[in-house]
This record gives sequence, structure tokens and C-alpha cells, in this order.
Amino acid sequence: MTFSIDRRSLLAGAAVGSVALGATGSRAQPGAIPEIYELRTYRLVHGPMRERLDAYLKNAFIPAARRAGCGPVGVFTVAIGAESPTVQVLIPHPSIADFVALPDRLSADRGYATLAEPFFSATPERPPYASLEVKLMRAFPHFTRVERSAASRDNTSRLFELRTYFSHNDRAGATKIGMFDTGGEIEIFRRNGLTPVFFAQDLTGPRLPSLTYMLMFPDLATRERNWRAFGSDPAWRRLIATPGLTDPDITTGIGNQILNPAPYSQI
Repeated sequence: MTFSIDRRSLLAGAAVGSVALGATGSRAQPGAIPEIYELRTYRLVHGPMRERLDAYLKNAFIPAARRAGCGPVGVFTVAIGAESPTVQVLIPHPSIADFVALPDRLSADRGYATLAEPFFSATPERPPYASLEVKLMRAFPHFTRVERSAASRDNTSRLFELRTYFSHNDRAGATKIGMFDTGGEIEIFRRNGLTPVFFAQDLTGPRLPSLTYMLMFPDLATRERNWRAFGSDPAWRRLIATPGLTDPDITTGIGNQILNPAPYSQI
């Protein structure tokens, strides 16, 4: 089995819905170019698929991707949410050009070719996964990099929440991004213990326009407690009541998953 992604076709929608926002924002990184995030969703069936995929990601793909210039790679399984068993792989790229160049860089990496051979030579009777989907995202203008706290590097006790907000048109989608990126919503998150990992505008996907972000928690009880605190925060209550910023005004739905990190995940 040859592992390949038609990356150029994914870029067809990458320039659509670009968001131009203000020059101030929470923890802005002046001059930084927003990362491009590749989110791979491997759908599995119960059995040896997970072991085969883990071996490829841990031993071959992640080391080679880092050598090729990718940022820390996150690997997660769906604990609560649709379509389990599923493995999600978050790959930060410095730019769209780097995203496009990754297959060639991997092909030129001899160590990768050797370690990935069992994955590539899988037969239809023993495939390493059932199906693969790829979503491409661009980091927010003022949240340009994945954030990794000391706690996020402790694989022993943590979970992640992956949320996607859908909007009915580009203007509404840009407004929702602005609420996070320059409107103070991220700082309200931080104040209430909703620890961000990344925020991004979706460039590809089935329900554009949309945005996706990830949060980290030590456990489910803390997640529930901190979300309650956020919901009652006075600044949040004022923001969400502002005409034009209410959920009915700018969002049409929310997708949500609770994820567990793989032991070898770098996020």
C-alpha cells in the first residue's frame, strides 16, 4: 500500500475565506507567520490496525516529519465522540509550501523509507487503516503557533478537547474568528482554565466556513468545572449578548470530541 495524499488538490480552497483582523490580540506574536495545520483522521476497525498505525507514526513518520521541519506532532484517539476507533494526527507546517513539500522530503529520507516499509507494503488483507481524511487549517493571525505547556508534555494524565464551529457565510465565520483572535474570548478561556493548544481557520472541510481549536485539561472533572466557570464569566456573558455576536447570529453548529493522547504524542 502506498501512502499518498493529493496535497495540491487540497489547496484549491486554501485561499478562500481569508480573514483580515485587527493588529492587537491575546498573546500576539508580532511578525510571526501563522502555521498551517494538517489534521489527519485515520479510521480503523478493531483489531491489529491500531498497532500497525502506531508503529508507523512513532518509529517512522514523526521522526522524519520533524527532520523535514514540521512542528511537534500530536497523536490522539477519540475517547468521547463520533467514529471510534479513530486516530487523529495533528501536523504543524511552517507554511503551505512546506505542507506541499513534505512527501518529497520524506521520500528523500532514507531512514524513513526503511522504517516505513512495513506500513507501505501492507496488503489489502492486512491494511494499516480503513480510511484516511485530511483537513487543512491556518492558525489565527494572533495565535500563530501550537502552545505546549509543561503539563501538555506529561502524557500520564491529560485529555484534549477538539471543537469545530460552523457558520452560515464567510462574514459570520470571520466575525467568530475575530471574537477569539482579537475580541478577548481567548483570554476569557485562559482565565477560566480552558488551556488552549491551537486556534485555526479551516481551509478545507465539508461544512465551510468553520474554525477549529483544541484545549487541554488534566481530567474530565476539571474540564466540566472550568467550562461552567467560563459560562458564568461576566465578560463572556457580556460578549455573547452583544448584537451580532450571539450564537444564532454567527454559528450554525458545533462539533466536539474528547481525545486521549498517544503515549508518544508530542503535544
